Amino acid sequence: GASGSIVFDDPKPFETTAPAATEHQFLTPENQATEPPATTVPPETTVPPVTEPPAPTWDTSPNVLDIDFDALIAAEDSKAVKEVHQYFAGRTPSNKNAKTGMFEGSNLILITAEAFSHLAVSEELTPNLYMMMNEGFRFTNYYVPDWGVSTTDGEYAHLTGTIPKDGVWSFKRSANNLMPLTMNQQLLKLGYNSYAYHGHTYTYYSRDKYLTNLGYNYKGLGNGLEVTKQWPESDVEVVDLSTADFVGNEPFSVYYMSISGHREFTFGGNYIASKNKEHVADLPYSSNVRAYLATQLELEHSMGLLLQRLEEAGVLDNTVIVLTADHYPNGLTPEEMGELLGHTPEGNFEIYRNGCIIWKSGMTPETIDEPMSHLDLLPTVSNLFGLEFDSRLYMGRDVFSDAEPLVMFRNRSWITADARYNSQTGKAEFFSGAESASYVKAINSEVGNRFAVSVRILDHDYWRLLFGEET
Repeated sequence: GASGSIVFDDPKPFETTAPAATEHQFLTPENQATEPPATTVPPETTVPPVTEPPAPTWDTSPNVLDIDFDALIAAEDSKAVKEVHQYFAGRTPSNKNAKTGMFEGSNLILITAEAFSHLAVSEELTPNLYMMMNEGFRFTNYYVPDWGVSTTDGEYAHLTGTIPKDGVWSFKRSANNLMPLTMNQQLLKLGYNSYAYHGHTYTYYSRDKYLTNLGYNYKGLGNGLEVTKQWPESDVEVVDLSTADFVGNEPFSVYYMSISGHREFTFGGNYIASKNKEHVADLPYSSNVRAYLATQLELEHSMGLLLQRLEEAGVLDNTVIVLTADHYPNGLTPEEMGELLGHTPEGNFEIYRNGCIIWKSGMTPETIDEPMSHLDLLPTVSNLFGLEFDSRLYMGRDVFSDAEPLVMFRNRSWITADARYNSQTGKAEFFSGAESASYVKAINSEVGNRFAVSVRILDHDYWRLLFGEET
């Protein structure tokens, strides 16, 4: 399975049968040690009555679409496509839950933030980012794997919920594919107005093609977003020049791919680092680390301006902001990252640990400790918006659902709620309970399946085959 071939084992091999309910013993005249005198009233029982747990007050039906996989399998001639049909048909969908529709009807702003890390966030230095990370959903075990083609692969995982194909420009290759499962395509069907922005050259990485293919009205440098040409450009300028497009055009679906956090992290060759140098001058870190923090300050300031514009327009309270990194700060060495972390990060898992924002003004903060990655954002946000989607079709999961966590890395290492497996050493570490070779084998098989299926989705324009041109 870990080799990438599709293996059709039990697609949910780790479900166990719930233990039988314990039979309660009630105090009855028949099982008392002595029968009470006939002239007295029997004593009241002290055993509480059996009560059923209250039924959920929300819909718990599966998050699925009406897809006849049996008919598709029977009609398909391509072995590769047929196997993808079979894989999805065999997956257990996750169910709707208490968070389904929590943000229904809200505006949405998605942000892929260049080299963002929770290590750059503090109440003193970045109060806006700190506020959103701590007053929204707080994800304590969140990962952003590095997929190899750096920024654009991070975008691809975030926006499509699919693993990038190794060694190719997956988002560029998807530009002619049907992409109906993305948040923007789903929201377009509900009448949302859509916009996307990037502060660097608009054609870079073919963003003009793949973001347009997702239905966004896209602007970048040279295509209607005339930011000052520097390296890197300013996220503050991007926000300043873009908010007039969508504020007042609710409901809106907006995407920002930031630029200001780009390496190299030096004060000599990085305009943004130099611009914000004075704000980090007294911090107790090496020059490169201070330069990195200076670049992230531009993201912080852009978020402050964005929140201000939304509030002034009276739409902040109905706008959801979702922010994730494209990759970890790979312009820093592990030792330099360790200056912020307090120790040099372990290189197979910990270096990819990161922060994530899902925030709406006035929401009740909630902490999520289960492992998750940016592949989980699309199904999670789809559920929060109450969209009709099929949970079987994503490589991640709705983190508020009953689906089991699975974080996957480029080298096929993985983390679940029960264990983590290092593919480089072949060793698994179990968090609790007895070690299980069969568990490791089954998860390795599932990871291999998801990698292989993701490749076929891209190479075969699979969503067009599944849903047809009418989508």
